Amino acid sequence: MIINGVSIDETFAEAFGMRGTRLIITAHDLTWARHAAVALTGFATSVIACGAEAGIERELSPDETPDGRPGVSALLFAVSSKELGKQLERRVGQCVLTCPTTAVFAGLDAPEKLPLGKTLRFFGDGFQNSKVVAGRRYWRVPVMDGEFLAEETTSMVKAVGGGNFLVLAQDQVSALRACEAAIGEMRKLPNVIMPFPGGVVRSGSKVGSKYKALPASTNDAFCPTLRGATRSELTSDIGSVMEIVIDGLTDTDVRAAMKSGLEAVCRVGAAGGVRRISAGNYGGKLGQFHFHLREILA
Repeated sequence: MIINGVSIDETFAEAFGMRGTRLIITAHDLTWARHAAVALTGFATSVIACGAEAGIERELSPDETPDGRPGVSALLFAVSSKELGKQLERRVGQCVLTCPTTAVFAGLDAPEKLPLGKTLRFFGDGFQNSKVVAGRRYWRVPVMDGEFLAEETTSMVKAVGGGNFLVLAQDQVSALRACEAAIGEMRKLPNVIMPFPGGVVRSGSKVGSKYKALPASTNDAFCPTLRGATRSELTSDIGSVMEIVIDGLTDTDVRAAMKSGLEAVCRVGAAGGVRRISAGNYGGKLGQFHFHLREILA
């Protein structure tokens, strides 16, 4: 399959089941809501070392939030309910509770719940109080700028992490521009995040390493400087490879984001320096979700 001069590998992205939640953070204005959301989703690129994968989904107008203030929607993913609960408590406690004027609410409505204000309320040292509104409990925690309002729980759902594709280009600039085009389109879609810096990964990894302590190491088959030193997947016309990783609330969401991103890269095309598109997988043995590139683009 060749689209606009770009060869599409006959391969698939292998993704994994995760647990996910959405938080709605509001504040006096969008600037402060975004400050909190950026801090909340920091150091959350990969569960390999960060404990969570998280990102800002979109900005919210006052008529889209529970308290009628500007807000930001953020998605957080982890490998288990226990880990997601731990990450929520730490991140909201350290990054949202601490941020001037903010409040935090559940952004999903599902049967499975995780504590939110239910645990954060203890910071109030006994001065906190709660109120039930329309069947939902909210905690008011006294802080030095007034009050921190937090919904008691947030919902958790089964989710999908690790959807991906690789952009193989003639040089770094071409690969980056193609990835930027893809991210620009993918960020228009709901229910997904691209958790790495700017949505792009330059250090794609393989499972395992020659060093026993490392669970993952550089994907040498796609490193252009190792073309003569390893079993390379790269031809001589490829000088740079970059990856985009997608986490979503459902496999349908991940597939839609991949389609949008792949089509954007193909529009950049060979004229923009893109040579091939591929994907990362482990032979289909580890992840239950397989996203075949050619099927998505058919």
